[in-house]
Amino acid sequence: MRFFSVYDVIFYVAKERGHSEKDVYAFFRKFKIKKKDIEEYKTSGVIPSDLTLIDAILSYTEMSMIELELKMGRIPRGYEKVFIDKTKDIADLLSKNKNETYPILNINVPPFFETELGKLYSGDCVELLKQIPDNSVDCVFADPPFNLDKEYDEGVNDRLSYSDYINWCIKWLDECVRVLKPGGSLLIYNLPKWHTYLSNYLDQKLNFWSWIVVDMKLSLPIPNRLSPAHYSLLHYVKGSKPKTFNNQRIPLQTCRHCGGEIKDYGGYKSKMNSKGVNVSDVWSDIYPVRHNGSKNRKFNELPVKLLDRIISMSTNDNDIVLDPFGGSGTTFAVSELLKRRWIGFELGNCEIIKKRLTNKEKDKKLLEKVYKEKNKLFPDKVKELRQSNGFWLSEDF
Repeated sequence: MRFFSVYDVIFYVAKERGHSEKDVYAFFRKFKIKKKDIEEYKTSGVIPSDLTLIDAILSYTEMSMIELELKMGRIPRGYEKVFIDKTKDIADLLSKNKNETYPILNINVPPFFETELGKLYSGDCVELLKQIPDNSVDCVFADPPFNLDKEYDEGVNDRLSYSDYINWCIKWLDECVRVLKPGGSLLIYNLPKWHTYLSNYLDQKLNFWSWIVVDMKLSLPIPNRLSPAHYSLLHYVKGSKPKTFNNQRIPLQTCRHCGGEIKDYGGYKSKMNSKGVNVSDVWSDIYPVRHNGSKNRKFNELPVKLLDRIISMSTNDNDIVLDPFGGSGTTFAVSELLKRRWIGFELGNCEIIKKRLTNKEKDKKLLEKVYKEKNKLFPDKVKELRQSNGFWLSEDF
């Protein structure tokens, strides 16, 4: 059984002992602890800072502090390094029960919307993240507001001071690090400016894996500055290496007019993989969702191709993907189509996401279009163009 709060642990013990709710609160009154003091932690995964309350909880449950933290699904304080160093031993121990089923993680508030594969919650991500058990999520993808003073939905503040924005990011990052399984991947999509700070902080918590440049030539020139032409995607791993890394392959870059390869591979043509070339850490084939007819909301929206690459690269079927900033729901839509389980939060308009997940045809067609070019050295149209102009194909070798 998984526990999310000290309240859960208290009443689990009470049930085991046959104690009523009245019995429980009578015991805590001896410590001058009121009912409301305990119920304050009913929907919170944090450990109380009040030492009197902690002593009373340990006394009632007859547990040590380490036992309490383990019951809550946490790594006991001070043991994080031991846990990470022993991930293989722990994984071997857990893998002995291969028939165990893993339901979608539950939170002590009703979901706004749910499918067979995932649950969407409406609310502040920092508070909702606190209810997720430690080491329970395979991949976290986060696309937070960029603090550019954009107009989002009511309740979403995109105009914080420099320090307030960084401090807010650290709050949800700490929770994301906590909920990741050993070997799990954390990927964050943001401006390079903010990533210089976030990367410096995450270097103390996780293992740096990649700084991915996502080429997006959209911005207008800025006086006395280089023109912004990319977003960055940070990839960090909990532990020494990712438990899942599925290599992604894309077509060889060719001229759109004649079909000839742009880079000369010389005598290595015969060694080219027929499924395409390895994706590098510069993604120049991802294009923004520009047309209003393709958007699910009026704000910026991430392309299906971007999320397919991220989720396909860092997870396998049935893994759990967490997105604390649901936005238009691209992460959840792609997770559904790729048969990944998911959990999501959104502070703004959740109806947009619900509508999108209820009507999957548009996303299905977009994903089919992505896969027409994925894992192919030359897409069909490029192959025809190359044949007509006498260029080599992988079948020639």
